[in-house]
Amino acid sequence: MFACHQAGAMMSEREIQPRMAWMAATSLSLLKPWLRRALMSLASALAQQGVTANQITVLSIVVSVALGACLALNPGRPVLHALVPLWLVGRTVLASLDGTLAVCFGQKSRIGGFLNEAGDIASDIALYAPLALVSPFTASQVALVLALAVAGELTGVCSDWLGAGRRCEGPLGKADRAIAFAALNVWVAAQGGLPDWAGILMPILAILAGLTLVNRLRFAACQPKAGSR
Repeated sequence: MFACHQAGAMMSEREIQPRMAWMAATSLSLLKPWLRRALMSLASALAQQGVTANQITVLSIVVSVALGACLALNPGRPVLHALVPLWLVGRTVLASLDGTLAVCFGQKSRIGGFLNEAGDIASDIALYAPLALVSPFTASQVALVLALAVAGELTGVCSDWLGAGRRCEGPLGKADRAIAFAALNVWVAAQGGLPDWAGILMPILAILAGLTLVNRLRFAACQPKAGSR
């Protein structure tokens, strides 16, 4: 059982937190509100032009898979690795745009929710898996990181279905993974490869991804079902 701090019967659902909640901090909690405010005018203009949130989501998935395929076929080309961080910034902007269109312009839908969640997982795998072809990383190391990341995302989604809200805790949430893998790709692009000692980085990411999974389970377990008292 996961222990939860409870300050009394009057504590609201938002105040219910597991122990050591600081370990679940994620950069997404800072980036998302800022991006939404910054992109509100653009989202409004796109909505007036008939652009939908689902169209933006599909565009993001297609570009991510295409870039990932190019990387997998040409892992030794630094220019392709240099494109990854640039696209991850673009992908983050598109994600904020589709979220703003969905929430603020009445475009939320079940298919949109499915595209968003499944698209994020597919895009992460497509963009990050090619690093398994870059020495000193191994396929098993990268696969472990991605498997734990996918498990964490599925846990976040399932907790929402079970009434505990969408869990987005870290320390290696979506935005944090993007920062980590963008940095690795910048390194490969700048030096044409990685030193042998860099092999320790993927196990570290695996530990952080595992901790993220545990944190999402902890936070989900501490939340009462929607509508309960």
